[in-house]
Amino acid sequence: MDFTLTPGQKTVQEKARQAAAEVKDLAFRLDREGRFPEEILKQWAEAGFFGISLPRKFGGGGQDYVCYCLAQMELAQVSPSAALILHLNHSLFGLALAQFGTLEQQRRFLPPVARGEVLTCFALTEPEAGSDPGRLQTTAVQSGREWFLTGRKNFVTSGDRARFGLVAALTDPGQGPKGISAFIVDLKTPGVKRGPVEEKMCLGGAVSTSLEFHEVRLPAESLVGELNQGLKVFLATLEGARVGAAAQAVGIGRAVLAHALDHARRREQFGQPLAQFQNIQWKLADMATELEASALLTLKAAWLKDQKRPFGVAAAMAKRFATDAAMHAALEGIQILGGYGVLKDYPLERFFRDAKAGQIYEGTNEIMRLIIARELIRGGMTGD
Repeated sequence: MDFTLTPGQKTVQEKARQAAAEVKDLAFRLDREGRFPEEILKQWAEAGFFGISLPRKFGGGGQDYVCYCLAQMELAQVSPSAALILHLNHSLFGLALAQFGTLEQQRRFLPPVARGEVLTCFALTEPEAGSDPGRLQTTAVQSGREWFLTGRKNFVTSGDRARFGLVAALTDPGQGPKGISAFIVDLKTPGVKRGPVEEKMCLGGAVSTSLEFHEVRLPAESLVGELNQGLKVFLATLEGARVGAAAQAVGIGRAVLAHALDHARRREQFGQPLAQFQNIQWKLADMATELEASALLTLKAAWLKDQKRPFGVAAAMAKRFATDAAMHAALEGIQILGGYGVLKDYPLERFFRDAKAGQIYEGTNEIMRLIIARELIRGGMTGD
């Protein structure tokens, strides 16, 4: 068993590390000001991070998904908001089209998405349909060679400025979840209404809004994948994206650990640095161990994906464990900093808020546990 990164993977990792360092101060300032991280995204787009593992023939980098996760582990250490926006283009829209889109869809949409020239969104959740897609109410009705989309989506990240969206809609309501289809929607189409910006406690730069569709006319070629097979498209896309989300959590956790360790070395109490107290050492040791395990779970899931082997359970494990580890690290990091940990002049409170979001988006960690448990009960886990 060889854990050595390839030369190409090391190059991507180092490139991402440098890109993160260049925007570290800017990221902190933008979050404090509640501003969209446009400057950061522009730099990352120019560096090629938006399309790392998207097909080279459509403007992507053609690298493996391990490379993408290594990059996210670095980028999320400075700006989880910008890392998430990039993730939408790359994994929740780009990879969906790369796997399920027609050649014409790939030629039209992937190049600007992979280059970061436009932003995209992923519209599945509705006011009454979150973890349960069976309660989906948005519909798409066919008339000739066109579809008419009606409904509402909420918690749509980048919904305020995305150009294209991957949208779930019922095309055969009588079949419930088996009657869902996936559509590409140009959000400048008449009938699309963007809701107000939702004020969140976390990920301030990654704005969320609702999207309303009022008889939005879509051409026949907007359908992604087969008719009434949209649930397959969305679930497969989420499997891959969960690995990327786990990588983001690793990045957040590592940033917390670095700040907590630095503080523990410099801050003195009772005549010695905090790092000399056994209780603090144990906190740091547990944080480091959990984050290392998170990284290994994440990279294993990414490797399985690259090998085209089943990786859904590995993705659920990585996402659940890494986001919980990031949240635990943030809690302990704030405790180590004490009063400084809750001050907005210090980065810990921001990472604490952003880490919490990871336990919710792309499938709550309760759903991740259900996925893992069902596979256990089914007898499908052999320990490979």
